Amino acid sequence: MSQALKTVPKASKIDTGVSDASGIAEGLIAAVADTHCLLFKTQAYHWNVEGPLFHSIHVLTEAQYNDLFAANDVIAERVRALGKLAPHQMGELAKLSCVKDLKSLPSAQEMVEDLVADHEAIAKRLRDVIALAEEGDDPVTADLLTARCAFHEKAAWMLRATAK
Repeated sequence: MSQALKTVPKASKIDTGVSDASGIAEGLIAAVADTHCLLFKTQAYHWNVEGPLFHSIHVLTEAQYNDLFAANDVIAERVRALGKLAPHQMGELAKLSCVKDLKSLPSAQEMVEDLVADHEAIAKRLRDVIALAEEGDDPVTADLLTARCAFHEKAAWMLRATAK
């Protein structure tokens, strides 16, 4: 095996002027976990939704899980830019995430309400990391997470409007 393929990833020290890069990266790691878990839940609901609003919910959740998929890569790469390793174990993601599974497959109404609650919870958690990034002179992370927070707030609104 080539020596180049034997390289094991490890954290790096950075010196870009960001204060508390490690703490900010930990907040981003939680955001990766939340995004990944919500991505899976949204896609699972997309696959399994039934009822009179099937098409509307199916299309809405597809747009949302596509956004979550792309965002997860951007957030994880920001973790790496701050010198930390991105999560690499599914169990770690589930443990770190505020997104939790329901005991059984819910109705379409319950699916939508569950996703609303998850989007709102993530938006709240992101605000804490945004504040930490602003305190740490990290406008890149603050801007990234502000955009993500806006996505979650809009997603929650669209889902709430669907559930009425």
